[in-house]
Amino acid sequence: MCGIVGYVGPRPSQDILIAGLARLEYRGYDSAGIAVIDSDGDLGMRKKAGKLQALRDSLSDAPLGDGTTGIGHTRWATHGGPTDLNAHPHLADDGKLAVIHNGIIENFAPLRDELIGEGVEFLSETDTEVAAALLGREYAKNPDLQVAFQNVVNRLEGAFTLLAMHQDHPGLVVGARRNSPLVIGLGEGENFLGSDVAAFVEHTRKALAIGQDQIVSITPSAVTVTDFAGAPVESEPFDVSWDAAAAEKGGWSSFMAKEVAEQPEAVANTIRGRVQDGQVVIPELDGLDELFVGINRVIITACGTASYAALVGKYAIEQWARVATDVELAHEFRYRDPVIGDDTLVISISQSGETMDTLMAVKYARERGARTLSICNTQGATIPRESDAVVYTHAGPEVAVASTKAFSAQITALLLLGLHMGRVRSTLTDDTAVGELATLPEKIASVLEKEHDHVSQLASWMADTRSVLFLGRHVGYPIALEGALKLKEISYIHAEGFAAGELKHGPIALIEPGQPVFVIVPSPRHSALIHSKVVSNIQEIRARGARVIVIAEEGDAAVLPFADEVIRIPLAGAMFEPVLAVVPLQIFAMALATAKGLDVDQPRNLAKSVTVE
Repeated sequence: MCGIVGYVGPRPSQDILIAGLARLEYRGYDSAGIAVIDSDGDLGMRKKAGKLQALRDSLSDAPLGDGTTGIGHTRWATHGGPTDLNAHPHLADDGKLAVIHNGIIENFAPLRDELIGEGVEFLSETDTEVAAALLGREYAKNPDLQVAFQNVVNRLEGAFTLLAMHQDHPGLVVGARRNSPLVIGLGEGENFLGSDVAAFVEHTRKALAIGQDQIVSITPSAVTVTDFAGAPVESEPFDVSWDAAAAEKGGWSSFMAKEVAEQPEAVANTIRGRVQDGQVVIPELDGLDELFVGINRVIITACGTASYAALVGKYAIEQWARVATDVELAHEFRYRDPVIGDDTLVISISQSGETMDTLMAVKYARERGARTLSICNTQGATIPRESDAVVYTHAGPEVAVASTKAFSAQITALLLLGLHMGRVRSTLTDDTAVGELATLPEKIASVLEKEHDHVSQLASWMADTRSVLFLGRHVGYPIALEGALKLKEISYIHAEGFAAGELKHGPIALIEPGQPVFVIVPSPRHSALIHSKVVSNIQEIRARGARVIVIAEEGDAAVLPFADEVIRIPLAGAMFEPVLAVVPLQIFAMALATAKGLDVDQPRNLAKSVTVE
């Protein structure tokens, strides 16, 4: 989950590293550090526990040298707590070699024992220092950094991205990846490495993705990629579709506030170019009609917020494409020996395209003969490259840890996929659905404009609330789950989402006077029966003293006698309501956390991209 950046070129590396880490801090903010080879050829290093500002302050007081080769790291702690000693980089070879690392080295314990047996003394609790010590030992045998690095990575097990540099080789940074992201930035007379293109997009938008079990060496004038055996590898460069400004706050109070407001644009960008002559046609899926016609089952696999988008997608695909669809948590999927085969389409969803649980589920599905399709927001990511096809969401960079615009874009992509499959399979009977797509961005903007202040004020009144419950039925149920997750992630209070029909099967025991309950009410235009049942649920909890906050479409008067607060969303088709209903819940979570004085962008214990299992 850590952020990694490397640089070689003509410019002072310290500023480039710190700026890159600032754009990567969402990946980990327990500690940060950099190492630089200065103009005298000496390697200097500085690392501090805490957020990146602590490192900035330290460097402001005492800058490192003005060298043009460097590596930097922001950490999300795994092995050992967030301390100065456990922060990266880690040094070896008498301080002349620096290593940074993302991931987990699963066999670090026997390797550590081996090194201790040789007299190596460790300063930290990390698995990373083991890799540094191994590299130092190999370099002592053969002072060729690339060869030594290759020998070390072949001994490591687990998921890792490693970067290393040695003061004997200024102008050279080497890196390797296994099940963890690493991307090359291709500049003019300079080159970059990063765990995300955000690390270098300020300087170049031309990038090159590194594949599984590959090693890269960068100098100011050259990039060399090989496999772990040393054989050359050819890779295709790609252009990053957004610029550095898209990853900046731009005057907003937080990245989360910015990204909530960007949802109309994110949804519009996801739709753009995928509606032709009144039909959904996804160009990336050209040539896959036979696959969509031949499948008998769809499994959507994801984690966290993406899994709730998947639940909405299940309803859409089953209704429009008429194919049985299940949703599986990626971290459970491959461990229960599921029944899948060549008649199964496994759809994975990941904002980063590097979510380790999801990546391993995709690999498992492919090994068992299933076809795979990914929904992703990040170019050059691993999961799309491991899949048979990909539908990109085009939501732009999402920096806040708690996902908002990526979630809306993921649902939109699933709606597009459902409509595309329904057309191909000749099962789509809802002629109005495609037309609804074009109106979604405008309707999201309407919710933001009309309800933002109302919901924010409601949240400020509830800043001392200790527990909030969320209820929904049909496609409202996943939104109840997502609303609860957002509140847990950034305000650290108890929150649970329930299927409203489950209420009387146990959860109603939680209702007591004053208990806040959000209820997502479906439109009576789509199903008077489901609507009436949700209204009955509202009456059940209201009778027991709950404070009921209803999200309902404009003009739904049936909820008024039973609601303490009503939040309105525009009229929309049943499958499109979730994209609108989630917006007030995002605003509520953000406003409540802000009222509590919490950092909504960097909640405790969480990181944006989960690249370890």
